[in-house]
Amino acid sequence: MATSIFVNLPVKDLQRSIGFFTSLGYSFNPQFTDEKAGCLVISDTIYAMLLQNDYFKSFTDQEIADTSKVNEVILALTANSREEVDAMLDKALKAGATEPRPAQDYGFMYNRTFNDPDGHKWEIVYMDPSAIQGQ
Repeated sequence: MATSIFVNLPVKDLQRSIGFFTSLGYSFNPQFTDEKAGCLVISDTIYAMLLQNDYFKSFTDQEIADTSKVNEVILALTANSREEVDAMLDKALKAGATEPRPAQDYGFMYNRTFNDPDGHKWEIVYMDPSAIQGQ
């Protein structure tokens, strides 16, 4: 069985977050989605649990990071082409995301970053497969 990852992210408005990610083409697993949490399906083994702030706090004694002031994490997802990177960013920006910095083009690798409505950073990355050693 492949290892799965469930990244837990606090959100202020769960329905807004579900709408945002749905507009990007993602789905939610209804088995793990209710009024407190949404299970964002990124792939067969990658999920983001979007947890209402109060529910998120029930899992930790620490404060929730204020994403307007600090970086908590950068979530990087791969894309199949530069065009797919740009298409995802176009969808995200149209849905209300912000782009905190210009695209990064290293020739063999291209990425763009967006901040979702809660300020979580998502980086969409394309890397030319021929540039990866051992391929």
